[in-house]
Amino acid sequence: MNSDRNILFALQHCDSIGWKSVSLLMNHTSGPREITTLSPKELSRILPIPYSKINTFYRQFHSFDPIKKAKQYEEERIGFITMLDKDYPPLLKNIYDPPWVLFYSGRKELLARERKIAIVGSRKADEYTEASLKHLLPQLVTEGFVIVSGLAAGADEFAHRMTIGCKGETIGVIGGGFYHIYPASNHKLADFMASKHLLVSEYPPDTRPQRWHFPLRNRIISGMTQAVLVTQANRKSGSLITAEFSLNEGRDVFALPGRLDSPLSEGSNLLIQQGAKLITSSDDIISEYQTYNSK
Repeated sequence: MNSDRNILFALQHCDSIGWKSVSLLMNHTSGPREITTLSPKELSRILPIPYSKINTFYRQFHSFDPIKKAKQYEEERIGFITMLDKDYPPLLKNIYDPPWVLFYSGRKELLARERKIAIVGSRKADEYTEASLKHLLPQLVTEGFVIVSGLAAGADEFAHRMTIGCKGETIGVIGGGFYHIYPASNHKLADFMASKHLLVSEYPPDTRPQRWHFPLRNRIISGMTQAVLVTQANRKSGSLITAEFSLNEGRDVFALPGRLDSPLSEGSNLLIQQGAKLITSSDDIISEYQTYNSK
């Protein structure tokens, strides 16, 4: 398979194992190349999965041609970076479970920008989120912030579209592969971002999004940024998962105050009650980034 990065690339295409299994393989070997030498019996001593899955993984892994697949992706303007690469985002590398491989389409250099903030909120976000972002985003863009979100309906879509409208730069982290944009209504937006901005995913392009992908996607949104801003979120919103990831990784959490009688504000108000910084202007965010960068 030629190189360690190609081996990780191949492992990421084996749907019979997940992040934890790759981690176990990496921890029990001297590196990716040794993984290629393991027999099914040796693999079974490392991986706590049924032997039938061991055999499936072994067949998938050894029949996969990373050179051919990478060339196909390159023709489709899809690239990849691995945790072993120098250009892997350093903030993301420091989280508890960073993705072994990141697939990207668009301007990879945006990953290296220092000023990146995640903006997330409810898929049912209303005019309050829209008005608030119209108030906040122009100055954030002027200050050189790259806006990171999840390309979902609602707050994510507002954040991406408004950043583009302000002539800013934005990164979309999706919960499936590039061939299966979800929701479908954001397909044109995704195409534009892949051309002029950046899309990233830990899933191979032909992976259909599953419900459990999205909480995992949230760790990447928070992991590649210094802070997350929650606009509107109910108590069960995935945005709170993103905020929790940020808190666990020592990142800043901001939240917009909301109406007491609005279910869409229950989660964001709760975050403020628990210590998130209440945001009323762009300066509230910018001042915190200056403090962060001086640490």
